[in-house]
Amino acid sequence: MTHAADIAETYIAAWNETDAKARRAMIADTWTADATYVDPMAAVEGHDGLDALIAGVQERFPGFRFELIGQADGHGENVRFSWGLGPVGADAPIKGTDFVQVEDGRLKVVTGFLDQVPG
Repeated sequence: MTHAADIAETYIAAWNETDAKARRAMIADTWTADATYVDPMAAVEGHDGLDALIAGVQERFPGFRFELIGQADGHGENVRFSWGLGPVGADAPIKGTDFVQVEDGRLKVVTGFLDQVPG
């Protein structure tokens, strides 16, 4: 398996990529074609679904960026990491933890949890 930190960093980079063409290329390179993503607010499949979800989050939270919190860890084909979403240089008002299943070094299944959301 690719190192857990590399998986997490690549994942976060896709969420932060605002150029649609570059983001689509990142998704195609790092996610399996049949990848799934689910969290308490969304469930999508495939590259089109992932791209639409990321674009929607960027539209809803303009100027916010994802950053890793702590270090990613993993075993076998599983990776876990926490992240924050907020303005650059400020404490992130939204935080979560994602669990990723990797297949041949590519993201296949992401299950996300929201650890902190504004009241």
